[in-house]
Amino acid sequence: METLQKIIQSEGKVVNEGVLKVDAFLNHGIDPKLMDQIGREFTSRMKGEQITKVVTVEASGIAPAVMAGLHLGVPVVFARKGTSTIHAEHLWKATAFSFTKEAYSELSISKELLNDDDRVLFIDDFLANGGAAKAILSIMRQSGATLIAYGAVIEKGFQGGGDWLRGMGVRVESLVRISGLQNGTIQFDEERGA
Repeated sequence: METLQKIIQSEGKVVNEGVLKVDAFLNHGIDPKLMDQIGREFTSRMKGEQITKVVTVEASGIAPAVMAGLHLGVPVVFARKGTSTIHAEHLWKATAFSFTKEAYSELSISKELLNDDDRVLFIDDFLANGGAAKAILSIMRQSGATLIAYGAVIEKGFQGGGDWLRGMGVRVESLVRISGLQNGTIQFDEERGA
C-alpha cells in the first residue's frame, strides 16, 4: 500500500534494529483518513470471503480493525489484555508475548462474541515474531471460528512471524512488509505486502 509506505518513510522512527516507532499515525496518535484507506484495502482483499467478524487485540489494532469492519459491514471484536471478573468463566483465553513490551499478556474474548459460525479477518498493527498470532490461533481453535486471513498493517518480515504463519497454512495479508531496520533506515520488501 503505497500511501502507508510513504507515511512510514516520512513519520516512522527506527528505534533500533528491531523496533519501528509509528506513534504519530497508528500506535498512539491515529490518522483517521489513513485508517479509512487501510480499512478499504483490507476490505478489497477480502472480497468473496464472506467475513462475519473482524478480530483484533487491544489497543493499537482497534482503529484499523474498526475501519475494516465498517467497510466489510461486520462487527469488530477485540481481544482484551487480561480478564474481567464479569466474564471470567465465559472467555476464550490464550497467552501472547509482546515483542515491544517484552512481556506476556493473557488475551481473552467473550464466548458470546466469537463462535464456530464465524469467518474471521484478524487485524494486527504489527506482525513481528508472531506472539499475538499464536494466541489468536489458539483462540480460533477453542472457539471453532475459521480464520480466513491474518491482516497486518505492517509486517516486519525479518522477524519471522509472517513466515511462521504462512508455514502453518494461514493466509497473511500485509499492507507493508519491512525487510530490515538498519542504520536508522527502513528497508521495504517490494515483493510482498506493499
